[in-house]
Amino acid sequence: MVTEYDEFSMFHENAEEYGIPYDGPPTVRREATLLDDGRALSSLVWGDGEPEYFFLHGGAQNAHTWDTVALALGRPLVCVDLPGHGHSGPGRDGSLDVHANARDLAVVLRTLAPKAKAVIGMSLGGMTSIALAHVAPELVRKLVLVDVTPTIDPDRSAHIGAFVNGPESFDSFDELLERTCAFNPTRSVASMRRGILHNAVQRDDGTWVWRYARFRADDAETDVSMAGLSPLWDIVSELEMPLLLARGMRDQSVVGDEDVAELLRRKPDALVVEFERSGHSIQGDEPVELAETIRDFAP
Repeated sequence: MVTEYDEFSMFHENAEEYGIPYDGPPTVRREATLLDDGRALSSLVWGDGEPEYFFLHGGAQNAHTWDTVALALGRPLVCVDLPGHGHSGPGRDGSLDVHANARDLAVVLRTLAPKAKAVIGMSLGGMTSIALAHVAPELVRKLVLVDVTPTIDPDRSAHIGAFVNGPESFDSFDELLERTCAFNPTRSVASMRRGILHNAVQRDDGTWVWRYARFRADDAETDVSMAGLSPLWDIVSELEMPLLLARGMRDQSVVGDEDVAELLRRKPDALVVEFERSGHSIQGDEPVELAETIRDFAP
């Protein structure tokens, strides 16, 4: 049975599952940033102080993917819903155009976290953060890429596409939960349940659908966005701020040895930290360890 959804009611579950001290609900609010064309991007703002970190989630995810990392850090920070995801409006040129999205996210970063020590981006959010570092380098003081580089190997990422491009709707919450758990065998059922409640919504007819804008491999939007990834390597070559790659080492990671080699060729001073028990979603597999890595890199 699914209870009424309150997005701020489950933080104690995250803390308990990962052994994070918890003395009561954290201070978190949802805030919208209005863009010049009337669209708005929604963010979770943690804490009352000046935000120290700015987080961008992966495709088909939302800002709550960082909840456990945020609890482990215990610092003021911002986690944004990318365009076409979560509670945000659509993208300027679709939900996958990292360059257009970066221009919008520069507005959010400048508005909510202009003094952030680091920008942390996972997967689609990581590629977007590279473009963001090009658009607004003065705002990206340090950059953390979570299991992504500008190279997307179709074979390595096939499991992601298979999950995202599944049924458009589900007859019940349990059906949606069962499918999600099948694609995430290393994660607990409780964490998958939380994730679905944050990332799906029940319609009036009782069926469930994802909050994010769907995309398929044969979509024109996908073709355009993939074509825009190659220039990201050139941006990496020009980056002057410190860069860290958090790399998952399990089968579901999308980063290969050749990708790490290319990153280090383009930016020899980049740091690479390997997470042995993580796949693509390090923030879900080893969130406390990821938080420690971020804190060490941008104290």
